[in-house]
Amino acid sequence: MRKNSVKNTRINGEVQKVLAEVIRGEIKDPRISPFTSVVAVQVAPDLKSCKAWISVLGGDEEREATMQGLKSAMGFIRTRLAKTVNLRNTPDITFVMDQSIEYGVNMSHRIDEVIAADEKNAAVHEEIEENKTEEINKTEESQ
Repeated sequence: MRKNSVKNTRINGEVQKVLAEVIRGEIKDPRISPFTSVVAVQVAPDLKSCKAWISVLGGDEEREATMQGLKSAMGFIRTRLAKTVNLRNTPDITFVMDQSIEYGVNMSHRIDEVIAADEKNAAVHEEIEENKTEEINKTEESQ
């Protein structure tokens, strides 16, 4: 099976969906954050290994605890994956921390701050311009 084939893309999507369901609803480990999402999954063409990019909204401690919880629940996750997805081999899953969602939220906040600062500066400049025109009008009236 080729790496970018339709079949491989379909398997990646199905494995991602099952992993998300298992992590969200079936694992009872308190170390795993409720704000954990499966961002992407890439199953090797030979179906023996799989990389799952995980995103955890929170601090470094929550990320570390979630990764430890996922590693300890690896057997359960593979069992559920084998029962749900009918594959020749159940892939060994490697969890990789993906911080793209957190990065996007952080950038969104920064953009909002810049927009607010621009609006404030625009209001100040507008007020200065109004004051200047009022002064010019007063000097023209007095002459």
